[in-house]
Amino acid sequence: MFFVLVAVLALAGVIAHMAPASGQSDGEAAPVFGIKIPPGYRDWKLISVAHEAGDFNDLRAVLGNDVAIKAYRDGTLPFPDGAIIARLAWRYVPSEENNKVFGRPQSFVAGPPTNVQFMVKDSSKYAATGGWGFAQFNDGKPVDEVVLNTCFACHEPVKARDFVFTRYAP
Repeated sequence: MFFVLVAVLALAGVIAHMAPASGQSDGEAAPVFGIKIPPGYRDWKLISVAHEAGDFNDLRAVLGNDVAIKAYRDGTLPFPDGAIIARLAWRYVPSEENNKVFGRPQSFVAGPPTNVQFMVKDSSKYAATGGWGFAQFNDGKPVDEVVLNTCFACHEPVKARDFVFTRYAP
């Protein structure tokens, strides 16, 4: 439980002070869905945090715009058009400073950013993909079509939750 609290606090701090190269766009839209990085997304409300092990080995903060947050809080499914969910990810690294305070190695914090992803709800525009458009940016640059063409297939197992993995953690 303590590790989760430390991770949440670390992510909150990193969201506020993340290096510009990790998620600032030059205005370039992601292929396939035509999504750009929404201005001000780092000021959106926190939906949840996660640690992914294995190949990803990262810490993630999931944020939502006001439309998404209202849908989460109200339990609205499917999400209404205009909902946008952002997923920010960082490699996680040990915190030597925190570990000195705790007296043992137990603290991990956000390290270098890996990417930022977006899901944008527009049931007409993205009808072929469950009403969601997908985007991923590495160092502010959109990834290629090959990567984006795998997004919907990955989200299909959670169709009953409108293709959204993350549950709201109030």
